[in-house]
Amino acid sequence: MYRYYLAVDIGASSGRHMLGYLQDGKMHLEEVWRFENGMKDEGGSLVWDTEYLFSQIREGMKKCAQIHKIPESMSIDTWAVDYVLLDQEDRVLGSTYGYRDNRTQGMDERVYQRIPEKELYARTGIQKQRFNTIYQLMADQIKRPGLLEAAKTFLMLPDYFQFLLTGNKVSEYTNATSTQLVSPVTKQWDRELIRLLGYPEEIFLPLKTPGTEVGNLTERIAKEVGFTCKVALCGSHDTASAVMAVPRAQGDALYISSGTWSLMGVELPAADCSAGSREANFTNEGGYDYRFRYLKNIMGLWMIQSIRHELGDSVSFAQLCDMAMAAGDFPSRVKVNDACFLAPGNMTEEIRDYCGRTGQKIPRTTGELACVVYQSLADCYGETVREIEAITAKKYGAVSIIGGGAGAAYLNQLTANATGKTVYAGPTEATAIGNIMSQMISAGELAGLAQARQCVYESFSIQEYRPR
Repeated sequence: MYRYYLAVDIGASSGRHMLGYLQDGKMHLEEVWRFENGMKDEGGSLVWDTEYLFSQIREGMKKCAQIHKIPESMSIDTWAVDYVLLDQEDRVLGSTYGYRDNRTQGMDERVYQRIPEKELYARTGIQKQRFNTIYQLMADQIKRPGLLEAAKTFLMLPDYFQFLLTGNKVSEYTNATSTQLVSPVTKQWDRELIRLLGYPEEIFLPLKTPGTEVGNLTERIAKEVGFTCKVALCGSHDTASAVMAVPRAQGDALYISSGTWSLMGVELPAADCSAGSREANFTNEGGYDYRFRYLKNIMGLWMIQSIRHELGDSVSFAQLCDMAMAAGDFPSRVKVNDACFLAPGNMTEEIRDYCGRTGQKIPRTTGELACVVYQSLADCYGETVREIEAITAKKYGAVSIIGGGAGAAYLNQLTANATGKTVYAGPTEATAIGNIMSQMISAGELAGLAQARQCVYESFSIQEYRPR
């Protein structure tokens, strides 16, 4: 009998339940459930349907019982920055906003009225993104103050779902760092900063590290899904789990966690909160074992995903890569991190408009559009490599691409060309693997992060791309 561990990995566009186990020293994965996800339009606001998501979490757990593969433990990871507020009876207050909603416009200036931007970065090391939790809470304070005043508990989304499973409220460290409210020195909430901003300090729970046990399933949940198991914390920010799965054999490589977002960076033993780091807009997110994920957020495959949706999902991502290759070196480029691409009404038209207003050739075919996106992403990766090497005063020999984007051979080769580095692509299910790694280390099946990364290298296919 194998010892199974369940990773519930929920991304902004889809979720999956992955069972992991060790056999002859190698990790094996089995997908047991997959479901769609996305922000919903609620009266002009973009929100998450948390009831739907929790129903899908339970449905996937039921599948484990149906196939008679009961996990010893499970853990949930999601994207960052979004949260719920609970009242004194643990009911969700108001809508659960999605990070692409525009309610945070202008909230950065409101924050800076209370703490200058430079000082904020020096305290937290987190890059400015208009959707960071710090700005979302300011929007709550200004636009729905009664709700914030009634709040008794603040929980990031994975913590909330695990509370529903166990009845226990625990806040996980890696995801909390994305709020821009955590000290990289103490690795706990910066309560002085929270008071300075006027947020209710008492709603923030002490932060716990991956591997911490949350509790067992409640009797009601156990009866519904058909088994009971332990719920444990992983790196619940999906990128924290994904970066755990960078294969050990790649050593001291740069990484790109490639999905809806591309998170490109390196691991550092201490946060870099310097002025130069701030000006380059790098972030110091908390990682496993208090390592820092020093990285830049890049728009990533969101643009390609959007184009595909606008085509009615009638073509695959592989076909989009083929179309882009067939378009040759279409000359136009876009700044993938431009705010106009964050949540446009129509991505296809936004790209065409951008090219037009910047005096470039306008892409007309789907292949030309895809070519613009992929080439622009690769160019951005190349620029980011040069920034990282300048700031860290260190040269890196390779780039490790993990996550869904690792399967995009065309983009991987463009990345090798743009960075001048050998690219190692894989594993594609890095987030689920990292989630499971954390559980296996906690259970004693893997001795620590170094052994776990070596196990990843030996267990999954890694493709190599050299610069041309």
